[in-house]
Parts: sequence; structure tokens; C-alpha cells
Amino acid sequence: MIRFLNCPRSLPILAMLVLGFLRVPAEGQEKVPAWEWSEERVFEEVGRVRAGRSLNPDEWPGGTQVAVLLSFDVDNETVWLRNGDTNVGGLSQGEYGSRVALQRVLDLLDQYEIPASFFGPAMSFMLAPHQIDAIQASGRHEIGIHGWIHERNASLPREEEERLLRMAVDKMTDLIGERPVGYRAPSWNFSDATLDLLLSMDFLYDSSLMADDRPYEIMANGTPTGMIELPVDWILDDAPLFNPQGDRYANPREVLQVYKDEFDVAYEEGTMFLLTMHPHYIGHRSRIVILRELIEHIRSKPNVWFGTHRAAAEWVQDQANMK
Repeated sequence: MIRFLNCPRSLPILAMLVLGFLRVPAEGQEKVPAWEWSEERVFEEVGRVRAGRSLNPDEWPGGTQVAVLLSFDVDNETVWLRNGDTNVGGLSQGEYGSRVALQRVLDLLDQYEIPASFFGPAMSFMLAPHQIDAIQASGRHEIGIHGWIHERNASLPREEEERLLRMAVDKMTDLIGERPVGYRAPSWNFSDATLDLLLSMDFLYDSSLMADDRPYEIMANGTPTGMIELPVDWILDDAPLFNPQGDRYANPREVLQVYKDEFDVAYEEGTMFLLTMHPHYIGHRSRIVILRELIEHIRSKPNVWFGTHRAAAEWVQDQANMK
């Protein structure tokens, strides 16, 4: 059953459901290769979730030129647990995030008094609840939703995805003392139901999609939804590049230069620099030093605003008169 919870932003989606515009694949339906699709189907498939208008403001808070949004996905053991993998070596690698790395990250942010956003599966915080107090200690940071156990939501039936998302929201609300307003999909992907679920649960913003470098409004089947997207990109994610066992591993010093270049162009354009990191990667000694150097590089420029994702979303919402 689809629930809308009296959310005004859900009304356009409800209308499309009534008109039958949202695709509901038949169970067991055989996939037809794209070259056999009609032009209409190509447009339908591509248009289900798409970038709408840019929400990049003329200026950022305090008349600043660029927004810097540092985010950390506190995945820890859930990277392995989501696949049912309980090998002790892997779980210990995840535990490093809560035992050592998170505090190292927080100490660095405290040194420069920089706010950041932390997204974590509910199970990650349940396994190590001290992380909540550590993140909230400074009063500067935000905690958002990142699934229940880093499940692969894009492959789940709607009912299961909704069940896990509601469980995550309820548990995280209990743990942090307020309802989180931001969502980051596990593995940065949407199912056919994800956007509808986020709208029905009245999230302020999402930070999972990759259609721009700037904030934008998400469209559903050509209709503006009011959902703010703070886009991410694999270029600006430490996980694939800092895993020494991965097939895309890169030297951290080379990655630092990529991050600096990305920030410099964002600064020139007057837009947004959003970086996604994971404590169990960036929090290692040989990695935290490049985050320090990146912060120093960013701070060497005038008119830079560091903010949480929530603060950025509220700012662009206000500037675009979306309330």
C-alpha cells in the first residue's frame, strides 16, 4: 500500500500514479533490450527520476562564493553485514571506523571548527552507540539516514524497502533525539519506489544522485517534486579509491590533487563542493593527513562557507522560494 501522510509534495506523484504514469514492472516480466524499445519507452524510462531546475543560489550564507559540504558515511561493519558476510577480518576492518577513525575525523573537524554531515545505517550506530555522542558533542554536525544495514535498496521490493526505511528513521530518531531530514541511499541508487517513499516521509533533501555539481530539484516523470538533491559523484568519494584491495585503488596524494582541482573549479564557478568520505577509510593515519591538507587548501581562499547538508538544503530552499 502507498502512503502519502498528507504530504503536499506527494500530490504530483499521486496524480501520476492515478494516471498510470509510474512504471510498475510485471512480476517475471522478461527484460527487453533497449534497442527494441519504442522512442516513447526510452523517454519514459529516462524521465522517471531526472534533474529539474538548478537550485544553486546567487550567493551562499554570509555572502560567500562557494559552499563546502563535507560528509562521512559511517558504514563500518555494515559494508560486510549487508551481504550476510560475517568474516572476522572484514568486520574488524569495519570496527576500525567506530573504534579509532571516527574520533580522528571529529578531532580534525574540531580543530578547524568545521561542521559536517554524517550518514550512517541505523545498525552501524546500534553496534557502536558511542558514535552518536561523539558526533553530537560539538553541536555543529548533522546526522542523516543511510538505510538500515546498508541494504541494496534498488533491488528490494517496495514493501521491504519501505519497512527498512521506516525502521531506520524510527531508530535514528530515537538515538539522536530528533528526526533526521536528510537521506543518502545505500550504494547511491534509487529503486522505482525510493523517490515516492522519500516524498511520503517528508524528507527535506536527498544526497545520492549525480546529475549535476550544483543543488537541483528532482523531477518525477516531468513533474517538479520539491525534493532538493545535493548531488554526489564517485570522483568525490574516498571508498573506491582508498581501498587497497579494490581494483580502482589510487595513491592518496594523487586523489588529494583531484579534490583540490574539484574545489578550485567549484570556487571559480561559485557553486558547491561536496565530498563523501568514510571514517574507516579516510580516518587512517595516511589518509587523514590529506583531509587536513585539503581543508588547509580550502581555507586559504576567501569567501568560503562550510556547512552541513541540512543547512545547505535549507538555504537553497529559502533562496528558491520553495517553502
